[in-house]
Amino acid sequence: MSTVADEPSFLDRQRAARPWFDHLMRAGQRYQQQKGDYYAAGITYFSVLALIPILMVAFAIAGFVLAGQPELLQELQDSITKNVPGSLGDTLNTVIDSAIASRASVGVLGLLGAAYAGLGWMANLRDALTAMWESQRESKGFVRTKLGDAAALLGLGLAMVVSLGSSALSSGPVARTVVEVLNLDDVPGIDAGLRALSTVVSLVATWAVFAWVIARLPREPVTFRSALKAALLAAVVFEIFKQVGAIYLSAVTAGPAGVAFGPIIGLLVFIYLTCRMLLFSTAWAATTRASLALAYVPPPDPAVINPRIEVHEGPGVRGGLALVGVGAVAALGLSGLFTRNKR
Repeated sequence: MSTVADEPSFLDRQRAARPWFDHLMRAGQRYQQQKGDYYAAGITYFSVLALIPILMVAFAIAGFVLAGQPELLQELQDSITKNVPGSLGDTLNTVIDSAIASRASVGVLGLLGAAYAGLGWMANLRDALTAMWESQRESKGFVRTKLGDAAALLGLGLAMVVSLGSSALSSGPVARTVVEVLNLDDVPGIDAGLRALSTVVSLVATWAVFAWVIARLPREPVTFRSALKAALLAAVVFEIFKQVGAIYLSAVTAGPAGVAFGPIIGLLVFIYLTCRMLLFSTAWAATTRASLALAYVPPPDPAVINPRIEVHEGPGVRGGLALVGVGAVAALGLSGLFTRNKR
């Protein structure tokens, strides 16, 4: 006889009736069990940490460019002197001269810092993705692991360059130049078509990058088919994040406080939400029926046989005395019985 406790709950009934909802719940459980928020925070930390050496490298490159073009440097310094009032302009020009003079050392330090932060960022990202897939990870040694992280970092950088390049070609002056060459300026709706093309190309490029990240960055091989669907979900959400981020920046930069702190806070929030979205998408890919069927199942723990030995000891001293006493009483009783019978 079934009881109320044996009946499935409302949530269980919904999961049984709606496969997509059951998949969503499995992905959420995987994300929570593997500490997705913890990994997202670590990736965000190394992302922000990498900004400083990247800026150092950018300043070093700018220093080399300005050192090779004195007229451009003079024009920049004149513009600063004209637009920045008081002694602040002279101070900025002094800083520029110092940066140009130390461009080599700044560039080397920036590259070393970027390498350290980049490897830490990639290690956290790969560990997080591997955890979402629940893959069995074999130790490959420190040097081999770092070399793999460096190769993955270079591969991801190349993929992002290709993605950004394709997005740039589909929008901006390049697309406008193609339209002018083809004499399509007067075609009705050409501007809307260019915007739609730019959005589609950007979405496809982002989809390709996320698919590569979800399927190829984990430390152990995973299925690529499930990663494609999850990457499409991640790409759509990422495009929404970008649009919301643009609206946020335009809103917070209206005042001086927003100009100072708004972009930094917005960048932190954007990176953190993007990391969470990426890890949840990976958990989504890892919890499909096809992925679960191919998932690694750890062997059961070995059986432990503990023999049980019971030792039954004989009676002790007190037990022996008690037995002697009982025997003596029994003997006296029997002797008395025999004596009465003889009489």
